[in-house]
Amino acid sequence: MSEQPAPTDQARQQLEPAAADSLRAYAAKTRANADQFAAVLEDIAENGLPSVEDCTPWEELREAHLARLAAQRPAVA
Repeated sequence: MSEQPAPTDQARQQLEPAAADSLRAYAAKTRANADQFAAVLEDIAENGLPSVEDCTPWEELREAHLARLAAQRPAVA
């Protein structure tokens, strides 16, 4: 993405204030997630990879994530 402002386009449709606020909140959350990911990468670059004993197997992470998703979704009869 470019750091330059987008050219003004009269054909653009303005968002409702609530939608604009929601979009800004999503952008802030995405930026925070990217900052956290960058910090992890910088830590690895500085200190190396963690030992295997200190890591969680991806299968466990996957199962925990699937359980969270299942808990969020209503059951189908």
